[in-house]
Amino acid sequence: MRVSPKPPTEAPQPEEEVPPPEIIPRSARAIAWARRRRALAQFWRTYRRSPLGMVGLVIMVLFVILAVTAPLLINERGLSVAFASAKPLQGPSSSFWLGTDNFGRSVLTLVIYGSKTSLIVGFAATVVAMLIGSAVGIVSGYYGGRIDILLNAFTNWFLVIPWIALAIVLAAILGKSLLNIILVIGITSWAGTARLVRAQTLTVKERPYVERARALGARDRHLVRRHILPNVFPVIFANTVLTVPLAILSETTLSLLGLGDPNTVSWGGIINDAFEAGALTSGQWWWIIPPGVAICLVVLAFTMCGYALDEVINPRLRAR
Repeated sequence: MRVSPKPPTEAPQPEEEVPPPEIIPRSARAIAWARRRRALAQFWRTYRRSPLGMVGLVIMVLFVILAVTAPLLINERGLSVAFASAKPLQGPSSSFWLGTDNFGRSVLTLVIYGSKTSLIVGFAATVVAMLIGSAVGIVSGYYGGRIDILLNAFTNWFLVIPWIALAIVLAAILGKSLLNIILVIGITSWAGTARLVRAQTLTVKERPYVERARALGARDRHLVRRHILPNVFPVIFANTVLTVPLAILSETTLSLLGLGDPNTVSWGGIINDAFEAGALTSGQWWWIIPPGVAICLVVLAFTMCGYALDEVINPRLRAR
């Protein structure tokens, strides 16, 4: 019996490979920015849980808006003595909500415009203090040795000497101008920041990832810019918020001593003018209390925000 041969079977065709979805490579910068956005979102979620910080933030934002919009809310001619047409030392009324000063100028106008000057001095002097203090603290803590000894002694000298005496001397030498007041406050307020930044730098530079980067040949500039500064920045930021009210109080103190800029209107200058005119003994409370309350509210707001930031940055405080 003849068996017919089986037809040849076709060899199985290999299945077509489905190309994997295209993977778009992400640059290191994009990854870094994504991490920063996530960290910022986490920071905000943690910060807004603090009632103290939120109240301080609201007050601070209101005063910042008031300072920014001050030129739109008032006419600067109302600051000039030559254009004052109201009755001097008039009490609060429907026409002048906070009364007038001894020249007939509206105290409300002075307080609104004074917010601009006081906040400019506070922020600008704080920037000067943070730049000096951060630079001294990072260099001192990172390099150590003789540089650390020299800069630490220099910092201790600024901490020991009474700042008000140094500020009075500098203000008397440099002259009465807004820029000089900013420089004086900044020069006399950086030492505390330098000590904090130095202590944090001493801790960060001994961490394993810094040691690995140094072993791989990273230079000092790269280590400071990419590793030291990002880890020290939260301390700098929290200390910045706490330094702004100190700068505003310093400007008020210098103005009360007659060392403020006579050509600008600030809260400290308003109180100084009121004291010189005898408003405290004559019962013109509306001339002294409003700028004093404004100073207290701003200082309180920044202090509340600073303490809330300290709780966010310091996990041990946040756990309590």
